[in-house]
Amino acid sequence: MVGKFLGAAAVTGLLLNASVGAVPAAAQSAVIETDSTFIQMASSLALLQVKLGKLAQKKGSAAAVRDFGERMVTDYSKAKDELASGAKQAAFPGPVLLRQHQQTFERFASMGGSSFDKNYMAEAVSDHKEAVRLFQQESQDGRIASLKQLATSMLPTVKERLDLATQTAGTVGADVTATASQERRGS
Repeated sequence: MVGKFLGAAAVTGLLLNASVGAVPAAAQSAVIETDSTFIQMASSLALLQVKLGKLAQKKGSAAAVRDFGERMVTDYSKAKDELASGAKQAAFPGPVLLRQHQQTFERFASMGGSSFDKNYMAEAVSDHKEAVRLFQQESQDGRIASLKQLATSMLPTVKERLDLATQTAGTVGADVTATASQERRGS
């Protein structure tokens, strides 16, 4: 009985796939990679911003940096939950801190004083530029409707955070152009 059911289900699946127009396997994996890359990177960036924000509250020497860190903890805790929900709805794994973001956190954990402030704010600007790019790309090119909608709805807030990071970086004299180019080179 089970064999008949499974056989019928397989035939039905093949017929549905053929009648809808089969998507080539390469195209299917490209869709998954694009959307999964978005949710993975966006979730990891959110986790990183929460961790760095907590660090900024403790290690920041300037009040503006501590306040910015507090805001990042609040904002990205909410964003992390939204992204986790979006991942679950799209049947992707929940948020994890990617190795590159863990290494960034570890680098900042050993810093202190005004060097922490300047480097943290430069990192925040760089991370938020990357987040804006990521959310724009998903909102334009995403294939999973729920993730595309999530990216579109979150994009204005991500842009606001970039503006705030840029403003705050200016108050502590952070060189945001040097860090952004170092990030691209993988330093």
